[in-house]
Amino acid sequence: MTTQDVINQYGKYVMNTYVRQPLVLVKGKGSRVWDLDGHEYLDLFPGWGVSGVGHCHPWVMKAVRGQSTRLMHVPNNFYSPAQWKLAKALIDLSFDGTVFFANSGAEVVEAAIKLTRKWGNSVGRHEIIVMEQSFHGRTTGAISATGQPIYQRGFEPLLPGFVRVPFNELQAVERAITPKTAGIMLEPIQGEGGVRVASDEFLRGVRRLAERHRLLVICDEIQTGLGRTGTMFAYQHSGVVPDILLLAKTLGGGFPIGAMIAARSVSEVLGPGTHATTFGGSPLACACGLAVLEVINKKQLLARVSSFGGVAWKRLSALKGRCPIIREIRGRGLMLGIELTTDGRPIVEACRAKRLLINATQQRVLRLLPAMTITRAQLDRGLSILEEVLMEHAGAASSQQPAASNQQSAE
Repeated sequence: MTTQDVINQYGKYVMNTYVRQPLVLVKGKGSRVWDLDGHEYLDLFPGWGVSGVGHCHPWVMKAVRGQSTRLMHVPNNFYSPAQWKLAKALIDLSFDGTVFFANSGAEVVEAAIKLTRKWGNSVGRHEIIVMEQSFHGRTTGAISATGQPIYQRGFEPLLPGFVRVPFNELQAVERAITPKTAGIMLEPIQGEGGVRVASDEFLRGVRRLAERHRLLVICDEIQTGLGRTGTMFAYQHSGVVPDILLLAKTLGGGFPIGAMIAARSVSEVLGPGTHATTFGGSPLACACGLAVLEVINKKQLLARVSSFGGVAWKRLSALKGRCPIIREIRGRGLMLGIELTTDGRPIVEACRAKRLLINATQQRVLRLLPAMTITRAQLDRGLSILEEVLMEHAGAASSQQPAASNQQSAE
């Protein structure tokens, strides 16, 4: 079966809800993937950040093989050793609280919305302040909380109770607080929103407002969590601690899992029957999560991310000085965004032609989320390919300007 055959079968049998690149991927290892035709690609955007410790990390694969031969699923009306072990490990890394396990980022966003409302309704509060340009998932509650109309269009009426304010503007948050406000939800770095970084001052200010008005701070670290920015969680850069922390993506090493961590004083409002999920916290998912945490710890990935992130930042900043189509470099650690003056999608396509996989978001922002296990040689090679493509497009853009100018003046 050829690549085109597979694409044709998708057209017949798979719902068309994704914009797919014309690649059929069949194998992955670390920061490399292979397509159906045997071509090898360097992946600087592995699984939208899911493969944070690389594709098919051997420790994760060992956990999958070991747990899957014993017991894959336990309904949550029974106990499972792997679940409490992963919960304890996450609590030890974050703050004192309890954990609710689900299967995805969107699911833990929904859980956080329910928890915040349950907590707030006892005192007549239900509204949640959210950020413009945020992204929290595709379920009805999650898109209602999301700050991008493109994801909401056609799905109205949305779930009420969300108040949007500009990202990184503390005064706007303060003005939005009313007697109905129960919480403030934000991403420390807006990934889908263009790799926009919340300032430490903004996060500290939000925490102060929350304490003053007795509100919950919900930190969506589905993309930033578990080492991506050089600390275990991105909120730790600012020194603040949220009341609710949301994790997914990297946590499963490629296996579906989500986790909501909530402070004990908050989580106690959810009793038996108030929230549930059939597959959440399965022995197999939790075994994968424990393996991922072991990789991050024993392979010292936080230090690696800080070091390699600095390398990437230095190279991209130098490139910006030479490449006129680069407007700004943003990010932290190995979560990097390159805002362009032009459409980023042709850059993604040109990189793919050179066997490099990256992403574009918000049309003009190139997004890099390389695996935290990437080698220095792989990182250097990927950045060199990206630099080559960007300079080629910058040259093409500059050569077209005189022609465009002449045409405009002739008109």
